[in-house]
Amino acid sequence: MRSLAAIVSFFLLIPLSGCSIFSETRDETSRWSANRLYTEAKEAMMEGAYEQAIKYYETLEARFPYGRYAQQAQIDIAYAYWKSGERASALAACDRFVKLHPNHSNVDYVYYLRGLINFNEDQGILGFISRQDMTERDPKGARDAFEAFRELSTRFPDSKYTPDALQRMKYLVNALARLELHVARYYMRREAYLAAINRAQYAIVHYPEAPAIEEALFIMVQAYDRLGMSDLRDDSERVMRKNFPDSEYYTRGLDSPKTPWWQLW
Repeated sequence: MRSLAAIVSFFLLIPLSGCSIFSETRDETSRWSANRLYTEAKEAMMEGAYEQAIKYYETLEARFPYGRYAQQAQIDIAYAYWKSGERASALAACDRFVKLHPNHSNVDYVYYLRGLINFNEDQGILGFISRQDMTERDPKGARDAFEAFRELSTRFPDSKYTPDALQRMKYLVNALARLELHVARYYMRREAYLAAINRAQYAIVHYPEAPAIEEALFIMVQAYDRLGMSDLRDDSERVMRKNFPDSEYYTRGLDSPKTPWWQLW
């Protein structure tokens, strides 16, 4: 009986030990140090294996939540999420890092990264280049990108990322202004002149430095003229001729320019 019991016990222990062996085999990182995890994650990033890098970063932070490796992993994982197409997770990672480490030496990069994520993922702005209908696009990404870049340039004027952020802000300002004018032209074609004036005025008030303001003024001149509001038409034309005396719009109207606006900077 004792021999039988021993044999039964032996066979019962085999599956348990096997599970332990296979479990340990599956988790190759179980004995890795924080440095090893971070190094492997960086290598995965360099190879474009972003999902693998994310797993390593998450493991690193879970096992070693304190120290420089964990903090750098929180930054790098935001980039990895972005490159893997997980925009919402990338933005959440940026916001989390800023909240946890507002005085970190690399927090300026996180603000810059947050701007890039919104800037590059916004199909409304990039869609304009490919002549897609911007009225079907959401400008929220462009506005969020602008705010992130503005916060970076305000809080960290000497950051190495600020010059590029300022250039992108210029692009975004004109892109957002052009979106308003795209809608204004739509209203002009539909003879909804008051609506066109409102959109043109919005562009002038909110984006006064954008090159698109020239067209906004011309739309106002035309719209007031169609409405028979001669005084307001003359006021708008006076302002336009003072600021843009050689404007092409007086000769070609609202037809699309030969040179795309993004090449005018």
